Amino acid sequence: MKYTRLTKEQFEELNQEFINFLATQSITAKEWKEIKKQKPAVAEEELDIFSDLVWEGVLSKVDYLENIAPQHMYLFSAGKTQLRLIGLKIKRQEIDLTTKDGFAWLRENLMSDEVELFNAEKSIETDKNIKIFELIKQGSTITKGELFKYFEDLIG
Repeated sequence: MKYTRLTKEQFEELNQEFINFLATQSITAKEWKEIKKQKPAVAEEELDIFSDLVWEGVLSKVDYLENIAPQHMYLFSAGKTQLRLIGLKIKRQEIDLTTKDGFAWLRENLMSDEVELFNAEKSIETDKNIKIFELIKQGSTITKGELFKYFEDLIG
């Protein structure tokens, strides 16, 4: 398995897509019940294959990710071969960027010595989707990139 298996809730959300997936393999609903009962290892494998297909579809469309914690903000732009990072670190422990007040403080103090701003680029050596998946596992969320674009314009 390349990624992780979808959760029960995700499978429920994607029920029709899973049915279509089984149909492409000429597996009927009746046959699926039999496979689950008599060949659980085969059923597990089908769930894993479907999960990887879903992840591939989602990850291939990702352009931006964000990882926002109380003391830092990491904004990523994922190109075909490059991963760009715009990062912020807050030097004041009482500031929490995950709150409305913390974010307001950041807007007011962005150019102060209390905020460390950095920018980096890294070549994607392996599969881009795997790199994006690793960032998600580390707490990043997929976004439309509004914050990344804002800071990109700000830092030039």
